[in-house]
Amino acid sequence: MTELLDSLRAIGAVGGPENSPDEAVAWHFGDPFGEQRAAATSAVMIDRSHRGVITLTGPERLSWLNTISSQLVTDLSDGRSAENLSLDGNGRVEDHFLLTDLDGTTWIDTEGFRTEALAGFLQKMVFWAQVEVAARPDMAVLTLIGPQTRTGAIAQLLQIPTSATVYDAGALPDGGFWRVMPAVGEHAAVETIDLIVPVDQLTTWWSSLTAVGVRPSGTWTYEALRVAALRPRLGADTDERTIPHEVNWIGSPSEFGAVHLSKGCYRGQETVARVHNLGKPPRQMLLLHLDGSADSRPVTGDPVTAGGRTVGRIGSVVEHYEYGPIALALIKRGVPADTTLETGGTTAAIDPASVPADDRVQAGRAAIEKLRGK
Repeated sequence: MTELLDSLRAIGAVGGPENSPDEAVAWHFGDPFGEQRAAATSAVMIDRSHRGVITLTGPERLSWLNTISSQLVTDLSDGRSAENLSLDGNGRVEDHFLLTDLDGTTWIDTEGFRTEALAGFLQKMVFWAQVEVAARPDMAVLTLIGPQTRTGAIAQLLQIPTSATVYDAGALPDGGFWRVMPAVGEHAAVETIDLIVPVDQLTTWWSSLTAVGVRPSGTWTYEALRVAALRPRLGADTDERTIPHEVNWIGSPSEFGAVHLSKGCYRGQETVARVHNLGKPPRQMLLLHLDGSADSRPVTGDPVTAGGRTVGRIGSVVEHYEYGPIALALIKRGVPADTTLETGGTTAAIDPASVPADDRVQAGRAAIEKLRGK
């Protein structure tokens, strides 16, 4: 349990489900669907202090990080952020993290359960580079969501320039920084702002923001909006076989892209390039609508079947204020969108709008066909 959750219980916070990734923070404040509606129409604040924070310092921090991760960060300018991945030698996702370079420090935040492992990997890879890696348990993440997060008294408190765009970042007056993130909801107007602040300022920030009209909300809200918008979460929507192409981590930065397809060598690049230029990923992440009348619900990791044959794996499962029970799932490529699926004792239907277009002609495949005279 985080210290903030302990204090928020006094105003109605309910902790996350037992043994869930969000057990240590507020899951909701008594009205989860109302909180989701508020995120879509006004502004809410979510405690995400269970995420881990790491810092990189030293003059070679960005050029070094560029050699061991999937994103092009060599020329990342001061006050800018990016998504990034650490892959294994076969191109499978080991870590997904956000990074922000600000005032000579590169800040990294990731899922709490991977913080120690990621920090250990980074430290192991330093060798002779002029880089220092440090875990920062003294820093924590708060997230604001909603179309009013950058208006009125909220904007005055945070002092985020009106010119700031997605992935811009800037210092907060008493330590820490703000970061503009891509909309976690389905609409670009539902802005997302991360605040990375000292742990001893969490309660102060919470009080200050609620005083100017930001509604307390739980991670249920964040998860519902994230799942509906097909935003993957490490460890929930990924497994030991996941490659970036399967979970939409290849794309432009504004689309949560975490892989730069034109950068130099890094671990796992061969698989990334081969699938992008020649092949197709074996699975694709899809949105499933679950039978709301069923007594049971699937859980992360449950198999998805069609006609008794396993065709996929369940990821995040959540109740959405408009769509009811929904889930993300990794489904074998080629399963028709109208297939009736079964999982966790209930039926599920694929949201056809979540099926990615599969008509791109890969450069490598086109070159092969040209050589064959086709």
